[in-house]
Amino acid sequence: MTHPRQFRFGVEMLEPFEGMTWADSARKLEGLGYSTLFVADHFNEGFGPITGMATAAAATTTLKVASAVFAPDFRHPAVLARELASIDVLSSGRLEVGVGAGYMVSDYETSGIAMDRPGIRVDRMIEYVSVLRGLFADGPFSFEGTHYNISGLEGTPIPYTPGGPPIFIAGGGKRMLTFAATHADIIGVNVALPSSDARTAAARDGVPSSIDEKLSWIREAAGDRFAEIELHAWVRYAHVTRDSASMVDELTKGFDAEEEEVRSSPMVLVGDVGEIVERLLTRRERWGYSYFTIQQPAALEFADVVAQLAS
Repeated sequence: MTHPRQFRFGVEMLEPFEGMTWADSARKLEGLGYSTLFVADHFNEGFGPITGMATAAAATTTLKVASAVFAPDFRHPAVLARELASIDVLSSGRLEVGVGAGYMVSDYETSGIAMDRPGIRVDRMIEYVSVLRGLFADGPFSFEGTHYNISGLEGTPIPYTPGGPPIFIAGGGKRMLTFAATHADIIGVNVALPSSDARTAAARDGVPSSIDEKLSWIREAAGDRFAEIELHAWVRYAHVTRDSASMVDELTKGFDAEEEEVRSSPMVLVGDVGEIVERLLTRRERWGYSYFTIQQPAALEFADVVAQLAS
């Protein structure tokens, strides 16, 4: 890559850091150099994403806020578009809109919301993105689809970001990634996970050879716009340590893969600061990843990595 993208890092936050408020925690991430605070969209995890994002944005001046990720089944897009445009305005453009097809079985089972088969959920997500984009644009918007029908609705308020906040689409299957390649500003290149019941079996899909294939789908579908897309990795296993052998040994069983395949997976970042920095540089060179999100328990220990790469 002649002009690689600047690294940036996010944290998925489920609760405040110990001894801090939510606002204090957001300011802590901002002070450490993190780009983005992500809020999950699962019924049993943390604060509601709209309130969580808005509060974090109000407490900071540079930190971006993002959803991880909105499931279309939980909110009508016309309702969500207004809330998101409001956050974008009130934060002066510090919002990223993460959207997925919905995969957590427990969300559906415990709420009583029907969980359709994967193909229908992806169909709905595709329409969802079109409606959000349309309502973020100027003027009245109409849409006639299988799942949503909008008739001359003008989205208000007008987003701070021209055309609306960046759309972040996360997925691992060919159909999701092909759609993202032509419609998303940020693509979360993940393992293919049709539902949370398949989480264990899906780990194997995170090895480097699988990521090579996923990037080939994106490149082919994106064509000339590939250079405009920011590529994101959701790091499920992150730990700064000088003794990573035991953790990696355990992961090789879950991934059903060799040690180096596990260490090189974009879903894994383990080792000391120097090793992690080298692996991130390699991943940017090989695949174009420049945006990495880790889970809250690793956020503070990753501060030195962030300091080296996100300046």
